[in-house]
Amino acid sequence: MNDRAPLLVVDRTTGALVEERVFGAQALRRIYGPGLAGPLLRRLMPHPLVSALYGRLQRLPSSRHKIARFVDTLGIDASEAAAPLDRYRSLDAFFGRRLRDGARPIDASPDALCSPADGRALAYGDVTGQMLIKGSAVSVPALLGGSLPFARATVLIVRLAPADYHRFHAPCAGVLSAPRVLGGTLHSVHPIALAAGAPSFNNRRHVSRLQSSTFAALALVEVGALLVGEIERTRAPGPVDKGDELGLFHFGGSTVVVVADAARLALDDDLLANTARGLETLVRVGTRVGTRVGPQPHAHGARPIGDVAR
Repeated sequence: MNDRAPLLVVDRTTGALVEERVFGAQALRRIYGPGLAGPLLRRLMPHPLVSALYGRLQRLPSSRHKIARFVDTLGIDASEAAAPLDRYRSLDAFFGRRLRDGARPIDASPDALCSPADGRALAYGDVTGQMLIKGSAVSVPALLGGSLPFARATVLIVRLAPADYHRFHAPCAGVLSAPRVLGGTLHSVHPIALAAGAPSFNNRRHVSRLQSSTFAALALVEVGALLVGEIERTRAPGPVDKGDELGLFHFGGSTVVVVADAARLALDDDLLANTARGLETLVRVGTRVGTRVGPQPHAHGARPIGDVAR
């Protein structure tokens, strides 16, 4: 891809192409571009200590003066936040904000799989080993840290940009396992980095199982990214309802991946078609991204999410 061209994504509501506001675009191009400094920066920047230090700085009270500019620069709808801007103690606190009650209604259909996060979705419907994501080959078994558990997998990838709401949620009801922590480095997950060959899906990540009567076993993968030094789980292992908050990413960009059995889940046609065109689609927590196929399961209930106390 031409990293100087605007990054266009599909607005799912209107079908129109919209330009993404890229936070730190110049820095990304410096790290992953062809310049002389690129190779050195690509060795230094993904080290987890860099992201940990940056994240610590954004958690200091002195960073709170950046919040208003962050909101304005990225066009964030601050009215969705659970608290006024002056109530957040740091930039990272705003970044990991909860939303006001009812801001993300959950699709109540028992056959619907919902997006686990706000972001830009890619959909793959018949995966047997590898996917090609923005020019970068990604091994699903390597992503999961083991063999592919299905003959054919359906894979949903939701990339969160810094402007997004950065908490992630259960895409369906089920029983959640404790996460396994894999990987260590923290490359950017942005298409600029993927096009440069960054092994972003080998980043530090959490892999867990969500056992659902609707979709059988799903794998949930939360992928950390450059300047995201911490993935925080706010939900203990055990039963969860569709839409329940599971955790959050601290400062930076990040990705949530859902891997399911293609014999049990069909992702929505518009997501598959846009992915085939090389385009990401804007999705929001709670909106349908796929439906059940196969045997009729026992239905689970669903409910909206909002500012639920941790």
